[in-house]
Amino acid sequence: MKVGEIADIYKALGDGTRLRIFSLLLNGELCVCELESLLELSQANASRHLNRLSSAGITSKRKRSQWVYYSIDEKFSEAGSEIAAHVKKHTGKSDELKKDQARFAKYRKSGLSCDELKLQKNKLFK
Repeated sequence: MKVGEIADIYKALGDGTRLRIFSLLLNGELCVCELESLLELSQANASRHLNRLSSAGITSKRKRSQWVYYSIDEKFSEAGSEIAAHVKKHTGKSDELKKDQARFAKYRKSGLSCDELKLQKNKLFK
């Protein structure tokens, strides 16, 4: 990995919203609409941050019908395993990241689909 690529990774993860997205994606693949609801982001804002993470080689995406799913890129998983471990280790030290993870766990436990999450998020996360 070249120095410029490493710098791009740290620049991408240097933004709080992108760090929150990365932290959730460490749990596995998520649809854009799930990230929007879990992190209370607009579609445009979520897409902008996801594109930045993809440009840095951190995430990859796949499209299924009208939904776009993001996950941690395989190449990054290998090269960035220490970064991922560091973020996981420090998630518990950030109130915002802990809240995100709790919302994620509540969502997964609910069994709701993406569409249902959008409709139920106000009830689910109270």
